[in-house]
Amino acid sequence: MDKTYHISSYCQIKNSSILVDGKLLFSSPILEFQPFIKSAAQHLNTKYSKFYKMDNLSKLAFLAADILLKNAELDANSEHNIAIVLSNKASSLDTDRTYQTSINDPDNFFPSPSVFVYTLPNICIGEISIKHQLHSENCFFIFDSFNADHLWINAQSLLKLQKAEMVLCGWVDFDDKNYEAFLYLVEENGIIAHSPNEIKRLYKT
Repeated sequence: MDKTYHISSYCQIKNSSILVDGKLLFSSPILEFQPFIKSAAQHLNTKYSKFYKMDNLSKLAFLAADILLKNAELDANSEHNIAIVLSNKASSLDTDRTYQTSINDPDNFFPSPSVFVYTLPNICIGEISIKHQLHSENCFFIFDSFNADHLWINAQSLLKLQKAEMVLCGWVDFDDKNYEAFLYLVEENGIIAHSPNEIKRLYKT
């Protein structure tokens, strides 16, 4: 008999608010992303010294993942067989623009290595993996819009092939002033069926 998998928890960050499993965890009147995400990280006691040096996309993905993985009560001193499958529309465009600005002026040519390192969208996966000692498969896909079917296929495959015990999936997009994160954990335990329809329903909630 095939194993069945479930969504054990999910997190959404948008419009200056953070929701976990549909319940409000944090909100702020601050509309601008950077002061909002800083205040959210401080309020949630996010302990990771590199957080404030990350680009915007990584901060967004990291905070959503950190909330879910801390709630999963993982052993902070152990490696974890948790895969990561993320996606978005803008790739690392927000950081790419910042980097391009630093090299536009031939008289003030100063490319920044600290910015350049974030000019790939999957760098946020590395930050999450380092903090939570995740040692499993990972990938980052670019779609025109949220693609629940593709996320479902990848998570199901990783779990059924025993490439991971749990999969952190979702959508994390940052472009100019627009940002949105929707991340969820898939494993054997949980009360929400892991299906494309349920993923779409949660995303639209």
